[in-house]
Amino acid sequence: MLDTTQSDAAAPQNEPRGCLFALSQPPLMIFLAVIGCLLLMASLHDLLLL
Repeated sequence: MLDTTQSDAAAPQNEPRGCLFALSQPPLMIFLAVIGCLLLMASLHDLLLL
């Protein structure tokens, strides 16, 4: 059977998390990808069609 007790080496829950944890969240990555695609389409439109 698996041991599910907390060990003493586990990180405390109230420790602040850094920027890499925030960037690893899927909703934020989807939002940044959409914004990046819109910027890319706008720049390509300016370069190629205007």
